[in-house]
Amino acid sequence: MPLHLKKLSVGSENIKTLTEWHQQVMARHGRIMHVTRSFPRRANEVLDGGSMYWIIKGWMCARQPIIDLVEVERPDGKPACGIVLAPGLIPLFERRMRPFQGWRYLEGDDVPADLPLGTDHDEMMPREMQEELRSLGLL
Repeated sequence: MPLHLKKLSVGSENIKTLTEWHQQVMARHGRIMHVTRSFPRRANEVLDGGSMYWIIKGWMCARQPIIDLVEVERPDGKPACGIVLAPGLIPLFERRMRPFQGWRYLEGDDVPADLPLGTDHDEMMPREMQEELRSLGLL
C-alpha cells in the first residue's frame, strides 16, 4: 500500500488558486516541484503510488500524485528534497485538519476519498454542514 504525504498550502485560498499557482510553476519550470528541507526516509513507499495531500485553510481538499523525489540544492547551498508532482489536482471529500509545519506522512487508511469525476467543490454542500453531518455519523 502506498504511503502519502500531507502538506499545508500556505497562501492558497482554495483549490482554484492552488491550481493557478501550479500552472505558473509549470509555465516557468516545465514541472511542478515542491522543495522541502527533509527527504522522506520512507521514500520507496512514497514513490510506490503515493500522493501529496494538500491542506488549504485547515481542510484537506485535494491530492496530487507524486512522480519523483529528487535531491536539490537550496539557495544557502544545503541539500533539500524536491517533491516532483503530476500536473492537475484531484479533489477530495474534504476533511478538517490541524495545522503543522513541514510535511507529514499520511497512511493509506487515513486518506479521504476522491470526489467522483466531474464533481466541483463549488457544487458541494458547505464545509460546516459536511462537518456537522460527519460528527453525527451521517456522512
